[in-house]
Amino acid sequence: MLWRHGQTVWNAERRFQGQSDIPLDPTGEAQAERAARLLAALRPSLIVSSDLQRAAMTAAPLARLTGLEVGIDKDLRERSGGRWEGLTDSEIRAQYPAEHSSWTPPEGETSAVVAHRARAAMLRIADSMTPGTLAVVVSHGAAIRLGMSEILGLPQESFGILGPLANCSWSVIERRRGRWRLLEHNAGTLPEPVLGDDR
Repeated sequence: MLWRHGQTVWNAERRFQGQSDIPLDPTGEAQAERAARLLAALRPSLIVSSDLQRAAMTAAPLARLTGLEVGIDKDLRERSGGRWEGLTDSEIRAQYPAEHSSWTPPEGETSAVVAHRARAAMLRIADSMTPGTLAVVVSHGAAIRLGMSEILGLPQESFGILGPLANCSWSVIERRRGRWRLLEHNAGTLPEPVLGDDR
């Protein structure tokens, strides 16, 4: 299971986060608590997180509920955005129009580099698991989508087929008879509970 971190202030402001180490905001903390209750019921055997705090903070409630320790793998980090980090999409378009059109952040990582890095981490985790058990991998939108696309054998020009993951949503991939398949994508995107509604 590939779980994207909860919301941060920069998510809400639509800023490119990349590897800037931004914590969850109060909404993101609530999203992580809520999703952890759902995921704990699936009885995961392993939790592995990116080393960036927004991912580790998302993993923490699940670790508390399951009693599992969170392993850290820096290869699960988000794509480095180079000079784009901290900028909004409109600022990136205005300041870096050519790079924006090819989605190549100056001094950042290419999609292929992120896909290889995240895929390698995901496969290491999968290879460490006993068949029939579940690992929860807590990472970031682009890292998950690109790594998963490569695991599924999508050609690079088709990586955009899988839409983005909402904050605190997940995708489920499974290896069966040596082949990977996508079981769920962008799951968990339920309406947020109304504050004060404790039904």
